Amino acid sequence: MRQAFVASASLKPMARQLLQDRTPAAYAGVEIFARHHASQDAGALAWLALGYAHTLDRDFTKAIDPLNRARPHAGDLGDYVTYYLANAYFQTGRMPEAVAALSDFDQTYSESLLIRDSRVLYANALLSEGRAPEAVPLLEKDRAPIRADLELALGKAYAATGQPAKATEIFRNLYYTMPLSGEATQAGGELRKLNPAQLGTPTFTERKTRADLLFKGRRYSDAADEYRELESAADPSVRPGIQLAMVSAMLHSGREREARRALESLSSPTPEIEAERLYNLGEIARSENDDDGFLRILGQLRQTAPNSAWLAQDLLAAGNIYLLRRDYDHAIDMYREMQERFPDATRAAYAHWKAAWLSLRQGRKDQAEKGFEDQIALYATSAEVPAALYWRARLAEEDGEQAKAGAFYQKLSDRFHNYYYGYLARQRLALLKDDGDPVHYALLDRVPPITSSTEVSSDPPPTDNLRWQKAQLLENGGLLDFAVRELQAAANEEEGNWATAEIARMYQDANRYDLALDALKRAVPNYFAVDVTSLPRSYWEALFPRPYWPDLRRFASANGLDPYLVASLIRQESAFNPNAVSNKNAVGLMQLLPKTGKLVARQVKLRYFSAPQLFTPAVNLQLGTRYFRDTVDKFGAFEYALAAYNAGDDRVTDWLGQGKYRDPQEFVESIPFTETREYVQAILRNAQVYRQLYGTP
Repeated sequence: MRQAFVASASLKPMARQLLQDRTPAAYAGVEIFARHHASQDAGALAWLALGYAHTLDRDFTKAIDPLNRARPHAGDLGDYVTYYLANAYFQTGRMPEAVAALSDFDQTYSESLLIRDSRVLYANALLSEGRAPEAVPLLEKDRAPIRADLELALGKAYAATGQPAKATEIFRNLYYTMPLSGEATQAGGELRKLNPAQLGTPTFTERKTRADLLFKGRRYSDAADEYRELESAADPSVRPGIQLAMVSAMLHSGREREARRALESLSSPTPEIEAERLYNLGEIARSENDDDGFLRILGQLRQTAPNSAWLAQDLLAAGNIYLLRRDYDHAIDMYREMQERFPDATRAAYAHWKAAWLSLRQGRKDQAEKGFEDQIALYATSAEVPAALYWRARLAEEDGEQAKAGAFYQKLSDRFHNYYYGYLARQRLALLKDDGDPVHYALLDRVPPITSSTEVSSDPPPTDNLRWQKAQLLENGGLLDFAVRELQAAANEEEGNWATAEIARMYQDANRYDLALDALKRAVPNYFAVDVTSLPRSYWEALFPRPYWPDLRRFASANGLDPYLVASLIRQESAFNPNAVSNKNAVGLMQLLPKTGKLVARQVKLRYFSAPQLFTPAVNLQLGTRYFRDTVDKFGAFEYALAAYNAGDDRVTDWLGQGKYRDPQEFVESIPFTETREYVQAILRNAQVYRQLYGTP
């Protein structure tokens, strides 16, 4: 294994290019390597990469030859070679060869991660060969945990062996309880093939389960159709609930007219049903930008069901409507009413905060101070607590209460160390006068400590573990997904905390910084609350990477920008994925629209520019940094420029015109769009972490 790893090291960049692009040139390069190392394990790895690339292209006929060439020297990667060769045989109709390849897979590769996949493929090949009786016991022993492809194969096997009752049970379960799988559609077809006398009538519960799962899986239009079919079959006592579920699915899929008709014909036997009906009518009004109509419906809902959770949602929505109208007093009323009526609701903490913050913006300082302290007392674990701590301290400073301000800032810095407000707190602390011994405030004890351990160690990987070794070899073949699976399996076999760092390293080495970042966020979700020394350096470097750094620093400096601020913006926009494309067609590292790229390219005199060049990191950085510099020059502060980068220049101009702000920090907290507010705070926070990690750029 070690020899194969060393010999295949030079294959890695070629194999990665092949599996990413699968161009003729990439295929040719890896094939030259494979032929040059034909008698070695490294050659077998190259042939495997070629065969798998053809599999991704669904050109199974071309996959057969390289996979066959890989077999003699496959060694410990024999399970991957055998499985994908058998799959290629199966997909091209060469069933005897597929059966022969898989007949002893369990015995030869008993520890393979592909065991269950191989059994399903083997069973399907046996079915195609008319050997269904052999497929049944093979699949029956492997049904847990349940998976749709195995169940479909087993159902077909029972049907082929003359056991329609068992087949029907499996197909029905698949169709009604796993509707999001591709196999569910096939199961529906198989059910229709069976003798109708054997099928029976699906139960109401089965049909509702299918509809509910389609809704949960965001297949809203399909769910709406399923609910509509259920209406006539539903008992009168449950029919309104089915109709309301149908309406919700229609609204999610943009079918407002149908939803309105359904709501107008809906009977409301209980106040709660009527509350949900009114809520949905309100949602239709909002979708039509009929704010006044929504507010009228809110009044009806308040009278009909004053304790309903639907009212809680509408009160919050009303607060947001008034906020965007700049009718702050009515917004405060709505937010406050929502929190007071429903203090334990999911968004109650947010509503409380908005009422307190808008009180400050309206100049009611005493109400704001009480509101900030109540936020800490009532909702100590809420996301708004860092802001409440900071702004209460700011008001204490203004009142000349230096000791109180210092205590609140210190709590904020200690508990929310790398948060946006944690850094701001340390800046304010440095400016405070030392008035003697610190003062203890019992209110601050309400803020709980971090629940999980803040110390994370990094252990050396188990280099003698076979799965770890296979992972390194698979990585050299560009087979990153396979390599990560092997590492995860090795982590279940070995002690120590090494897998997270190793998986992140693999992703980073493959230039998939976005995947490395996701892996670390899942492993250490509270990383922003801890000091840099609490996590291994490798964790921080994966969480805050510096890819494309020479170009990033060069173009940032050329435009008078802090490279760390630019890196933070990229981290937020694309997670350093140069191929990222947003749902608005923004492209590349800095997520530029093609029309913006074209405009800025003219400004910097970049000749022969075309939109696909935005996928090239250097070009994207050159144009993105210039565009951001222009935005900074227009608005005069990075906070404003970042808000404009996310929400647009016109909105920021409008927000800046909504009264005076103490400083840019007050402007940021006042941004009415949660996404934009959190975006700005995250980038400024992340830039500070970059500086702390790497020093002077």
